[in-house]
Order: sequence, then C-alpha cells, then structure tokens
Amino acid sequence: MIKVLVVDDHELVRTGFCRILETSDEFRVVGEASSGEDALRLADALHPAVVLMDVFMPGMGGIEATSKLIEKHPDIKVIALSMHFEAPFPCQMNEAGALGYLTKRCSAEELFQSIRTVAKGQPYLSMDLARSLSLASMGGRDEGSPLLCLSQRELQVLMMIVRGARTQDVADTLFLSPKTISTYRQRLFEKLGVKTDVEMTHLALRHGILKQAPPVTGA
Repeated sequence: MIKVLVVDDHELVRTGFCRILETSDEFRVVGEASSGEDALRLADALHPAVVLMDVFMPGMGGIEATSKLIEKHPDIKVIALSMHFEAPFPCQMNEAGALGYLTKRCSAEELFQSIRTVAKGQPYLSMDLARSLSLASMGGRDEGSPLLCLSQRELQVLMMIVRGARTQDVADTLFLSPKTISTYRQRLFEKLGVKTDVEMTHLALRHGILKQAPPVTGA
C-alpha cells in the first residue's frame, strides 16, 4: 500500500483527491496539509511515500516546499498539482525535485497511475502536459518565455497580481509587507519589460498562464 500526503490550500480539492484515493486499496491517505509549512511538518511525522503538492499556496508555495522536502527526505516522491501545465511551472517544479506533474482536472485512473509510477522512482507527466511540452522541455528551458527568468516568489506575486489582487491582499496572503510586494511588482515590471499591471496581465495571457483576463484593480 502506498502512503500518500495530500497538500492543497483548498479544502474541497483536498477532500476530492482523498475520496478518490480511498476508493482504491492500493493507496492510503496518511494526512492532509493546507500549506507548504504544514506539508513539511507532516512529512517529518508521517513519512509518506508520495506527496501530492499544490503548486500555488499562500505562504510557502509548492515549489519552495518541494525543494525543502526533497532536500530533507530524498526518498519521498512529489507529484505537482496545478491547473496550469504551461511553462514555466513544470520546469520550476522539476528543478525543485518533483518527479511528476498532474493537472487538477485529471481522471481518477490518471491519478492512480501517476502515484504508481512515481512511487517506483519513474517520472510521470499528465496527458495535458505531454500534449503541450516535449520531454526535453522538462530538463531544459523554453527560451521563448520571459516568465522562466522569474524566481519562485516572483511567480507567486505575478499570479496574484494578474488575477486582480490588490497590493494589501497579496501582502496578507503571502505574509509579507505591502512595501515588499510593491518592490516585487517593480522587479517584475523590469524583468518582463512591462510598465503596468494591465501589460503584465496581457503577457500572462499570451504565455498561457492566464486563461481569461480579470479586472485589474490596481495597487
């Protein structure tokens, strides 16, 4: 039986994955976490074989949590969970040590297969990801995406801004000061060659990490 830890900041998503896993005798859900910090703590205590790790969470995101978890527990296998399967997120999670990448809209059978695969130490790509990326892109970089130059935290801030979050909301969610978020915003503008939140949102749309432009409410 494969022990699984489910990590996602949305309770309904966690519950959904747990209920699916409970329908099979092959897997046992040993714990649930709603943050990267909780994931690390529970991994220490529960020693799961596989961790289903949400990429975007408040505080410590899935990329940072995966890196820290693999550094401390190299035997634990991580499968990234996200609604986004376009670059740069698979590359970021791959570099952090995730062995698999699964979209949240996967079927139950694909979920089972991904866990079986990574538990054996073999990489797994979701069918959505396999259709959009070559295997080579998981080990290298798509030079066409300016988003690949961003750090893990910069990606988190960008994703919240382009969804219309205000500076104070981003600060509260990431446990940072508004001044720090403003600094991140200016750094993003410089790295991406944009001058406003609207331009950054359009860039996110062009590179496939935002499916529909939300109303940008400003800083």
